[in-house]
Amino acid sequence: MADVGPIERLRTGIGGFDQVALGGLPAGRSTFVGGTTGSGKTLFAVEFLARGILLFGEPGVFITFEETAQDIRHNYASLGFPIAQWEEAGAHRVSVNSLSAVFTRFADGGLVRHEMHRIDKALTALVWLFTIDPRDGLVIIPLPFLNYPSVPASQVRVSSGITDLDQMCGGGLYKDAIVLLAGPSGAGKTLTALKFIAAGLAAGEPCLSFAFDEGREQLRRSANGWGIDLRGAEESGLLRVECDYPEVASVEDHFLRIRRAIEDLAPGRLVIDTLSALERIASPRALLDFVIAVVAVARQHGITALLTSMPAAPLTPEIRPLIAGELAGLTDVAITLSYYELAGEIQRAIAIIQTRGSAHDPRVRRATIDGDGMHIREPIPGITSVLPGAAALTFPYRSADSPGSRGPQPDG
Repeated sequence: MADVGPIERLRTGIGGFDQVALGGLPAGRSTFVGGTTGSGKTLFAVEFLARGILLFGEPGVFITFEETAQDIRHNYASLGFPIAQWEEAGAHRVSVNSLSAVFTRFADGGLVRHEMHRIDKALTALVWLFTIDPRDGLVIIPLPFLNYPSVPASQVRVSSGITDLDQMCGGGLYKDAIVLLAGPSGAGKTLTALKFIAAGLAAGEPCLSFAFDEGREQLRRSANGWGIDLRGAEESGLLRVECDYPEVASVEDHFLRIRRAIEDLAPGRLVIDTLSALERIASPRALLDFVIAVVAVARQHGITALLTSMPAAPLTPEIRPLIAGELAGLTDVAITLSYYELAGEIQRAIAIIQTRGSAHDPRVRRATIDGDGMHIREPIPGITSVLPGAAALTFPYRSADSPGSRGPQPDG
């Protein structure tokens, strides 16, 4: 049999779609786009044609059985598609919207529904997160992680904002490190995030922070308590803080906001506090895709990123360990905060689970918080567990002989 070679692909130009579709749609063939009412089928069809004109100089034909030509022209003018100006040219691309309107004209409706169901069922395995944006049209999530330019790994160390934590991490964080900090409420996640931002501001780095658990005034009050002037930093233009409940938008829209803010501000540091708040609006798989996309954008721009999370308890054991393991593979540094009981008092503990490409202190240490911030104290001898509900994330521990797992062991 002759080798026919790979199927030629036609780039759609739709943001992120061509990456997940392995280059685009099969050229010279028909492609079926299915979905429920309002899911974006018509937008996909129109944008397929519009991007063909704008990006590739390929005129198109749009055939619709549901909307008038005038409605199509009007509805998509807001996306910058001057459809009326394009209508005089010939066609290389064709969109038909929608087949369901055509099939209703057939007498045997049961057969049509059966065939449409078969097609839809076959396509359910191909699930992509996407959002419909007023400016960019369809945006597929995760957009950049499949094919973003190779960026050299930084050898520069920067401060986390907590001197003792820098020492535990082998001398600080790499400039392009992705750090995941997990811990229960009150353990010090937001404080660590604020100190991380303060260190960036002190170094003259633009900083970007997304807070999903606290309002702006509450965050400023907390920062003021530790001598950090968020208001002044925002007014100077060096800091941008976004405070919103997760429920105000979809997880895809939150990603788009983060990506745009990164493009606008060009920050040296990024904070997302906390990922766990997004669990209220996203499935574990969707949240993982969100993190993959954010991490990819941060790496592409050489950003030092700090992502915070609650411990593993909120999700079922069948789901969370898998997701936690995936997150561990995406991040460079994993830090866990927890509580434990000693002589009738609640104490805090901190541990470095992993630091990719760097030595670190693997010992569990006592942590205290006062008016100056967090202080990391002596190693805790013999600790084997933490309080119920405050379990650390189930990150895979490195073995004793793994690269980066051994190194300088600071004295207590």
